[in-house]
Amino acid sequence: MKSIQHYIFKNALVFLLILIFNACKAPKNTVMETSQWNYPAFREQQHAFKSEDGTLTYIDQGEGPVILLLHGIPTSSWLYRKMIPGLVAAGYRVIAPDMLGFGSSDNPKGYEVYTPENHAKRLLELMDSLHIKSWSHVTHDAGGLWTWELLKTNPERVSHLILLNTIIYTEGFHPPIKMKEGVFAKFSMWLYKNKSTTNILLSQLFKKGLKENELSKDEIAGYKIPLNEGKTRAMYQFFSNTCNTLPNYEETLRTCNIPSLVVWGKHDDMLQWTPQQDKVRKDLQITPENIHLIDAKHFIQEEKPNLINDYIVNFLQHLKNQKIHEN
Repeated sequence: MKSIQHYIFKNALVFLLILIFNACKAPKNTVMETSQWNYPAFREQQHAFKSEDGTLTYIDQGEGPVILLLHGIPTSSWLYRKMIPGLVAAGYRVIAPDMLGFGSSDNPKGYEVYTPENHAKRLLELMDSLHIKSWSHVTHDAGGLWTWELLKTNPERVSHLILLNTIIYTEGFHPPIKMKEGVFAKFSMWLYKNKSTTNILLSQLFKKGLKENELSKDEIAGYKIPLNEGKTRAMYQFFSNTCNTLPNYEETLRTCNIPSLVVWGKHDDMLQWTPQQDKVRKDLQITPENIHLIDAKHFIQEEKPNLINDYIVNFLQHLKNQKIHEN
């Protein structure tokens, strides 16, 4: 028993030392002195929905056709703060939820509550509570898993599908970490929520996920605060479970028959487009003009928000005009 505990402690210590070493040798971030982005003010704009599992917070702004913006791990609706105003100005109603265990939403104990199936169930409950029958669905990162689970049972709810560097198939899927359930995985999550090490881990995440990290301290706070509040249980479930046995959604994609758009950061090492492009294009029947590879890494909402908005608005408007002409 002592030898097992020694092994776990030794590996955890090595893991922490590697993180500190990499953070020290990494170039410093370019930080603006002032910023228009303020996370506490952002939280004040959020509404609350009480699901059976806990309260979900969400942004609901604008009027018109509905666009749902779905984040991944370890982010929240804060990831879309630069896109929301532009989409609202373009005449859309934007719904951007914090999924359970992220952002401002509740963080109930347990891990089964954070499976992709349960995330999808709660997302449908939220949209039902808002009396929204169908919507244009934007998904990023692990939000893809929650999206495919939703489409397995309710494909008619999504009128248009927009994929932003999201999990689709195992091809090209290279998560930053994979781990087995247990003490070491829980210790890793503790590092994310511990104020002494959160900055180190976020620095590494943005170094890997952004071409240039120009986030201000206020912007980083929007990612840091939820972690310091202990929002790591959903992360634990993903990195120690779902991440290791990625479900196969080929049949779901082939049969959903939804007009789809891809906007993908072509320099993303974690979710690579090239290894899966042929498979995704065929299964979702995506035409070449609806695939856009842009000069960015993983967090494209941070690097190219206006460009993404342009692609989304043009895509939706083109389909609308096409439908008018057909009628």
